[in-house]
Amino acid sequence: MSQEDVEHMRRGVEHFRRTGEALWAEMHSDCEMHDHDLPDALVYRGHEGWREWRARFLEAWESDALEPEEYIDAGDGRVVMVARASARGQGRGVEVERRDGIMWTIRDGKTVRIDYFSSPDEALRAAGLRE
Repeated sequence: MSQEDVEHMRRGVEHFRRTGEALWAEMHSDCEMHDHDLPDALVYRGHEGWREWRARFLEAWESDALEPEEYIDAGDGRVVMVARASARGQGRGVEVERRDGIMWTIRDGKTVRIDYFSSPDEALRAAGLRE
């Protein structure tokens, strides 16, 4: 288990929660963002790709919040975060709250991949921690 990887993810998530931005110094310049919750299934690459993913998300949501519940070291540079996600929709203000799972892959102290799932179970399966 790598506590360093868990702390790496925790720093990135806390920075995002404070600023709305990724912690760029700890993200590889060619990182990949995979949002398994979006119907288009695009792979967003690099820092500009992350910004594009975030902008696309914000087109539908007026506000959002992410509350980490647990960080799980999945080994081999992977960390899964279970979080409570909430958002308020543009226009009518529909509110959504759910538990999500996010898996980060970290190599040489940099985030190289982020996989966003609409449930903790999906993230844990992707990390090989559940069948």
